[in-house]
Amino acid sequence: MSHAWNPPPLEWNRLRLKSRRQRAHKVAADAVARLTPRGASFAEWFAALPQFLGAQELREVVAAVVAARKAGRPVVFAFGAHVIKTGCSPLVVDLIERGVITAVASNGAGPIHDLELAETGATSEEVAETIRNGSFGMVHETCQQMNQAARLGADGRGLGRAVGELLEAGDAPYKHLSIFAAAARAGIPATVHVAIGTDTVHMHPELDAAALGKATLCDFRTICAVVARLGAAEAGQPGGVWLNVGSAVVLPEVFLKAVAVARNLGHDLDAMHTVNFDMLRHYRPTQNVLRRPTASGRGKSYAITGHFEIMLPLFAAARIEKLT
Repeated sequence: MSHAWNPPPLEWNRLRLKSRRQRAHKVAADAVARLTPRGASFAEWFAALPQFLGAQELREVVAAVVAARKAGRPVVFAFGAHVIKTGCSPLVVDLIERGVITAVASNGAGPIHDLELAETGATSEEVAETIRNGSFGMVHETCQQMNQAARLGADGRGLGRAVGELLEAGDAPYKHLSIFAAAARAGIPATVHVAIGTDTVHMHPELDAAALGKATLCDFRTICAVVARLGAAEAGQPGGVWLNVGSAVVLPEVFLKAVAVARNLGHDLDAMHTVNFDMLRHYRPTQNVLRRPTASGRGKSYAITGHFEIMLPLFAAARIEKLT
């Protein structure tokens, strides 16, 4: 039995057509990139970027940060250690000193690399090599100093503040590169959120786990208080901005719990904006930073994808241009 079947031809002359003038367009000539002359200023170059997709999102993030600071709302820079390892510390320090960033948060690796860079002018090792011979992470100075910071931080000041105060009070030759020292000088919250077993100092037998746990719990409570202020001061005003920069797991989880605490205590966060900077788009930042906390609110979320060493200098320069 044959199963052959030929569909009847369509009536092509019945297609409904319209003029281009009746169609909505997504791309317009006045939104395309503009050429800049040699020697153009950064402001001119930034204004000449196309008004589409990532470039437009970057503009909107800058505008949200500017609006938040003008309204007296927080701008939180929550970062993974790769911000330091890609050479971006001076940008963050400068934005702290300018009053653009009003709080910083990091995972446990952040202060380790921050401290090492400040004290020795170098940090990070080639893991693929040192993991083979058992020497990875086996330096004693860093663990001793993080232990000292944990014991100080356990008194209620928290781990991040203790790291910054130790560096600021000492004679570290490169402390001008330290994000935590800059936060201590500025008197802004600096928190560290440790997951036991994730950092090199956790391998050392002398680790003071009790002090470390108490200090990082202090920091969690501090960041909850910061997040509680990310809403608008009054109805219709701008909210604050949470920037998640290069943390794929720990800080997105911390942020989600901080949002839960703040809302449970009655704080309205519907006007806050959230941003994720990373080289890849990951599940937890997408859900826990961008989608869930801002769902049904009037705040917006943005994903800026690209290399830190390229995107962060652009972002920092654009914010400075808009705030000066």
